Amino acid sequence: MKKRFDSLSPERLQTRKQVHEVCRLFSKSPSKGNLKRLKSIFGSCGQDVFIESGFHCDYADGIFLGDRVFININCTILDGAEVNIGQDTLIGPNVQILTVSHDVNPQERLNKYNYATNIQIGKNVWVAAGVIILPGVTIGDNSVIGAGSVVSKDVDPDSLYLGNPAVKVKSL
Repeated sequence: MKKRFDSLSPERLQTRKQVHEVCRLFSKSPSKGNLKRLKSIFGSCGQDVFIESGFHCDYADGIFLGDRVFININCTILDGAEVNIGQDTLIGPNVQILTVSHDVNPQERLNKYNYATNIQIGKNVWVAAGVIILPGVTIGDNSVIGAGSVVSKDVDPDSLYLGNPAVKVKSL
């Protein structure tokens, strides 16, 4: 379900400022202490989660990570809505997970509203390098999204998707 929110409200600006500082410190020095601090601001974080430096998010409390999730370098999660990542999922370098969008109508866009829709990534998924996942997408368990793909629609479980827009290439 799409929700509308004002990302420029004082509360949202303050939260982003605090979360961005945690992300900045982690990226500058991806020590165990900074990783622990980063994980502590997520909605939930499973066991044995590994995150490489360059991680960025806006609010953090809507990010839910299962056990043994691996997030490679330079991952960006715009988390105006929930992002659920299932256990044993691999997120490649330079992946963007974007729950947020804006008005398409130019006149309405002047209001600067944000719209956010949850993203669900199943268990044992491989999201390869440079993938962009757009708002409202569900990716089924055991699927693979090929490098550079743009995922704008739901992904079937046990499937390989490639391209822009990402399309099903085969069942796995």
